Amino acid sequence: MMDAALAQAFEATWPAVEYADAGGFRVGKGLGAGGRVSSARALTGWKDSDIPEAVKVHEGWGQRALFRALDEDVELVAALEAQGFRRENPTAIMEIETAALTDRDLPRVTAFAVWPPMAIQREIWAAGNIGPARQAVMERVEAPVTSILGRIADRAAGAAFVAIHQGVAMVHCVEILPDLRRKGLAGWMMRQAAFWAAENGAERIGLAVSRDNEGAMALYRHLGFREMAGYSYYARPAG
Repeated sequence: MMDAALAQAFEATWPAVEYADAGGFRVGKGLGAGGRVSSARALTGWKDSDIPEAVKVHEGWGQRALFRALDEDVELVAALEAQGFRRENPTAIMEIETAALTDRDLPRVTAFAVWPPMAIQREIWAAGNIGPARQAVMERVEAPVTSILGRIADRAAGAAFVAIHQGVAMVHCVEILPDLRRKGLAGWMMRQAAFWAAENGAERIGLAVSRDNEGAMALYRHLGFREMAGYSYYARPAG
């Protein structure tokens, strides 16, 4: 189960432009930066009648009505489905102790912690559909933050973003150029993230990964990450 510190880091290290409360829901304004920052999540004391109110907030911001619900919150899932919302993009939240990834030295010129991100990192993100809107989220996060530059085959090939909140380092937007995947670079980048996290006082590292991304799920499990929770988005079908 996800504890309070991990849950707070999950939200704080990937923030929306602004938030509005609708009854027992908090709605994020994402400006096209994806579901994490453009969804409504339940607070305490939500009611079924609050769901349409959250939808109105979405509509007022010109974004699709979208809710994010933990897998364990079966009451909320049932309420959303009863009002026509359907499950999308099941996602796992995983974590590991920082020390578990700092037990090996990095190969020379393989991974670096860099802030602000270099132009080549932004190009790598953009090639993986992490465009200006998502990159703008990184700029909103309070320090300490960094990006990870990964290199292999004598070229820049990977980029990731890392931020720390209350002793938890969250890794976001891990992207490797398609023709240079499955060569071990992502693992070294995660280890570089761990070294940076340790230097900045974070005792554990967390991340979210789509369950459909079998390659990434396998990598994180191989590194020793444990699944702590899961969530999905809920939206009404188009039309």
